[in-house]
Amino acid sequence: MFVRVFKIAADVLVWTLAVLGVVCVGVWGATAMGLIKPLVVISGSMEPGIKTGDLLVATPVPIEEVEVGDVLSLPNPVTDVLVSHRVIDLAQQPDGSWHVYMQGDANDSPDGGEYVVTDDTVLAPRWQLAGVGDALTRLTAPSTAVPLGIALAALLALSLLPRPEPQPHRADAPSGAQEMDDAPRPSPAGRH
Repeated sequence: MFVRVFKIAADVLVWTLAVLGVVCVGVWGATAMGLIKPLVVISGSMEPGIKTGDLLVATPVPIEEVEVGDVLSLPNPVTDVLVSHRVIDLAQQPDGSWHVYMQGDANDSPDGGEYVVTDDTVLAPRWQLAGVGDALTRLTAPSTAVPLGIALAALLALSLLPRPEPQPHRADAPSGAQEMDDAPRPSPAGRH
């Protein structure tokens, strides 16, 4: 009985993880095609609205549609790391590029220098998932991902084991009695 319950629980877990895996592949595909960009918030510069450990999902938007007050995710000109801050000013230059000035909501001063945008589109966070970025960072760390992968492989192997055949049980059979088929038995010779 215990093995059966454990196997059912393993099946449910494997199917849940399989669905999660399909979602992850979808997110990966959308990211690879440039439709979205998942971003983990690593500082409190946009608090209280956007907190450290949140997951932002950014999508491309035309630079012409950006307005002062929008939040953009642009590469820092020094570190090339994406920074998600609020636009405080922007201007198109004669060469067609855009100079964007940003500041974190929790910062006392604007970001140093301008962000130069030469593409037609920029990334703008559209969805915010509170605390999910922190969880993803922990789950994808090798110290967590490798044991989870091994455990998943073990559960998958367990779920593929054949289920034990249920033993037929007769209500009128005494406890511990062996099951007998219903075929007539020949009577022993010489007995009446």
